Amino acid sequence: STFTALDMEFTGLHSTFPQNNEPSLFDSPAERYLKARQSVQRFTVPQLGLAIFSNENSNKYVVHSYNFFLFPSTLGVTDVEFTLSASSIQFLSHYGFDYNKFLKDGIPYMNNVQEKILSQHVLAGSWKVSSALDRDVLKKAIDEVTCWIAAAEEEETIILRDLSDYQIFEVQLVLRQALQNAWTQPLGDKKVMVKKVSPQHRQLLENSPYDYCQKELILLSARGFTNLFQTLVKAKKPLVGHNMLMDLMHLHDKFYKPLPESYEEFKRNIHNLFPVLIDTKTVTKSIWKKCPFPRVSNLLEVYEVLCSSNLNPKDPACPVITLASDCSRYAEKKSPHEAGYDAFLCGSVLLKSAHLLLCRSTDDAVEADPSFSQYLTVLAEYLNKVNFIRGGVSSINFSGEDAPCQHPPLLVVHVRGWPGLNERQIYQEFKALCRFDVRRLSKNQFILLSNKFKHVRRVLRDYKHHPHLQISVYRHWRHSPRVNCLLQVSGIVALWSLLAFVLGGAP
Repeated sequence: STFTALDMEFTGLHSTFPQNNEPSLFDSPAERYLKARQSVQRFTVPQLGLAIFSNENSNKYVVHSYNFFLFPSTLGVTDVEFTLSASSIQFLSHYGFDYNKFLKDGIPYMNNVQEKILSQHVLAGSWKVSSALDRDVLKKAIDEVTCWIAAAEEEETIILRDLSDYQIFEVQLVLRQALQNAWTQPLGDKKVMVKKVSPQHRQLLENSPYDYCQKELILLSARGFTNLFQTLVKAKKPLVGHNMLMDLMHLHDKFYKPLPESYEEFKRNIHNLFPVLIDTKTVTKSIWKKCPFPRVSNLLEVYEVLCSSNLNPKDPACPVITLASDCSRYAEKKSPHEAGYDAFLCGSVLLKSAHLLLCRSTDDAVEADPSFSQYLTVLAEYLNKVNFIRGGVSSINFSGEDAPCQHPPLLVVHVRGWPGLNERQIYQEFKALCRFDVRRLSKNQFILLSNKFKHVRRVLRDYKHHPHLQISVYRHWRHSPRVNCLLQVSGIVALWSLLAFVLGGAP
């Protein structure tokens, strides 16, 4: 591939536990990371989409786009818990998400820590079945084999049927552990053969290199999608996403290692895994500022604008993007918020945006067949800059230090004659006019923070003569409770010093 585009669907975005965990304009990148970390640990990834873009010849890119339904591994590891957000489940249902595929046929996955625990259990023979469903299946299989083997002759066999991938391994491990005169072998098509053997024959079979229940094969099956994740990491191809911070956090937590507490360590780990990241939200935000495009709100609309015939209508060098013949469903039907489709859109938006930037970076016509390396050159300032939603920085820099936070000036609201107001009521007061995040400063004072200068100017203008709310630009020396406390203490100390001087100097 030339590059890979990625998209994920989640069972929830922002956990409401603990309180005040929602993203805020007041958050620094490190504070936002800690909030998002708590959410990532509670939710899971039911679907992951990959779109593999291959530059086959000249300016033609062929795309193989895939959907992976995922479900946490239950093969002998500690049972995994995850949360469902009602709004996220409703959203996915609206767009036709297949919950049966997710719950019944989801591909397993695990991170390094979970794999280490499983490996230790397999080596020690301390096998534990965490799934209640699997325990029922195993009990039935053990009962059936125990009744059969008592009367069976050596070399006789019995077939166990209708087993899932996990159960094929679990049945074999449990039967081998429980019965020293039994041997097992998978037959495919959800079946396992059990043979009665002598202890000597059993020992020979256990040392055979053709045993289909070896530790390596068990771990390979339990890792599931993590095997493909590790392949992506080894390939070191550019990884493209749209608003991809949460995607990267889930990649780290689900397939690599549990998320660290340190924000800087998380950034270092991701940069080591994927040295070239491109967030199309970061790229298109910049383009939208330079070009008179219509304002759009989601990835599909961005794609449609960039594909518009009004945009470079006669440019023969513009990249041609075609879906591979065995992945052609998205050529015929839009499937928004299906991970494989959104991954396809994401990679396409990258190519269209890069070509637009290349055209605007030169006064001459773009050469007939611009290479992907030329596109990376014009995208240089956006590489490894992942969009930061509603914050003091526009993006998180995964290959260096983040830029300093830059906000419009804070506003302070002084409430008069309107007792009992809280942060929620202050937020509702300004919601119709513009959007601010609110924090209480003192009993009768609140701080407002916006990410738009025009909102600050509008509020200062429209509330200039409000009877109950006096609004001014926040000045630290004037409004900070700590500074006020320090000034009061300093005033008292100065007053006592003056009194002491006057009284001490009297006859």
